[in-house]
Parts: sequence; structure tokens; C-alpha cells
Amino acid sequence: EVQLVESGGGSVQAGGSLTLSCAASGYTYPASKYVMGWFRQAPGKEREGVAAVDSDGTTRYADAVKGRFTSSKDNAKNTLYLQMNGLKHEDTAMYYCAADRFAPAGILAGDSYNFWGQGTQVTVSS
Repeated sequence: EVQLVESGGGSVQAGGSLTLSCAASGYTYPASKYVMGWFRQAPGKEREGVAAVDSDGTTRYADAVKGRFTSSKDNAKNTLYLQMNGLKHEDTAMYYCAADRFAPAGILAGDSYNFWGQGTQVTVSS
């Protein structure tokens, strides 16, 4: 079974940067065949898609993070990254990594994914 482990979260001041990593294991198919995405959930709010990389390399971002966040996938290392620059207080949330072979509801839709990590907390102080 696919297992995902996030790392890299922490506390940072507004305007700062963090890089999250998501290491995958247990893939049945080559890593390049998987769609992977980053999601976040703040207390009292619904989970939202942040960024995702499709199996063809296409990357999509939520409007709230465009121009500030960059996601990339290293298929050789089975790892997904999220470089976050210009962090804002409203970016504070638990960040989750997700993966699956296909994304029938779209790569930024949480319902597309069956495999999830445990999350890593990002806290941005203003």
C-alpha cells in the first residue's frame, strides 16, 4: 500500500519561506504514473487543494498561492516538494500530501485521492 510521509513544516514569520517534502513508498507502478498533490486545512475551515502535479508533469495551483508556491515532483526519489515563499498568516494550516494513479475529480480535488499522509503543520506569524 502507498504510504506518504510529509516533512518540513514549522513556524515562520510572515514573508518567510518553507519547503515541504512528501516521501512516497509502496508504489505499485513507477512514480511517474502517479498524480500527487498538496492540500491544507486550517482550524474550522474545509480542506483545500494547494498545488498538484499530474502524471504528465502538468502543475496546477490554487489562486491563493499562485506566484508564491512552487510544487515539483522528483520521480527518481519518489518525492513531492512544495516550495513556499512570501508566506502569509492565512497560509497557516496543516498541510497534507496525497497521491493516486488518476485524479477523476481533478488534480486539486481531494476526492480524487485515496492515499494521504499524516500532515505537517505550518504556522505563519504576522
